[in-house]
Amino acid sequence: MATGRTHRPATRSRGIPEATVARLPLYLRALTALSERSVPTVSSEELAAAAGVNSAKLRKDFSYLGSYGTRGVGYDVEYLVYQISRELGLTQDWPVVIVGIGNLGAALANYGGFASRGFRVAALIDADPALTGRAVAGIPVQHTDDLEKIIQDNGVSIGVIATPAGAAQQVCERLVAAGVTSILNFAPTVLSVPDGVDVRKVDLSIELQILAFHEQRKAGEEAASARDDGVPAAVARKQSADKGPDGDVPAVMPA
Repeated sequence: MATGRTHRPATRSRGIPEATVARLPLYLRALTALSERSVPTVSSEELAAAAGVNSAKLRKDFSYLGSYGTRGVGYDVEYLVYQISRELGLTQDWPVVIVGIGNLGAALANYGGFASRGFRVAALIDADPALTGRAVAGIPVQHTDDLEKIIQDNGVSIGVIATPAGAAQQVCERLVAAGVTSILNFAPTVLSVPDGVDVRKVDLSIELQILAFHEQRKAGEEAASARDDGVPAAVARKQSADKGPDGDVPAVMPA
C-alpha cells in the first residue's frame, strides 16, 4: 500500500476550492452512513440534509469532482464514497505521529476512527522520560530525542501536536525539518510554518467560547421576547413617553 510520503491528494492541482474541500468529509460521513445501511442511491436533497448543507451547494461541490448524478435517480452511494475518498487521499495509507501523550494525546491515540478513514498511528512521541516505553493504545511511547528518526523511518508526512502551548512551536519546527508537511495542532497557540506546510488548528476552548456567545445571545433574545410578550406595545410606548430625563413623570404634575 502506498504511503503518504510519496502520494499527495490531487485537490489543489484540480482547482477544487478550499471551501469545497472542507465540506467533502461531511459528505463522506453521510455517505458512509448510507452505505452501512445498504442504501444504493441518494438524491442531492437527501444527502445535503444529512450533511447539513443546501442542495445547490452540494451539486456545485460535486461538479468539481465531475459527478453530476442521474436525473430521477440521484447519486450512486458506493461510487461517491470511492470518489470522495480518492479525492481526499483516503484510498492510501497515511502514517501519522502524535506528539504529546498527555490526556488529550492518549485519547487521540485510543480513537478507533483513524484506521477506518485511511490513517495509521505510526508512533507516539513525548518528552517525558517516564512515559518512554509505556504502551498507549498498544503503541509504545517514544522519546522526542528520536523524533527525526521516527519520522524518516515511518515515512510520515502528517503530524499531530498535542503538547502544551509552550512546546508546540519547537515541536512544529522539528516536525517540519524532518519532512512533515501537514500538521493538526491541538495546542492552544498559533504555529508559524513555512510555505508548503499546511496547519489545521483544533481549539476546543475557542469552540466552547463561541457556543457560550450563542447561548448568551439566545438567552438575551428570550428575555427580550418575554418582556415584549408581557407588555402590550401600546402600553410600552406610553410608558416610554411618560418617562422624563430623571425617570418616571408623576401622573399628576404639581401646580
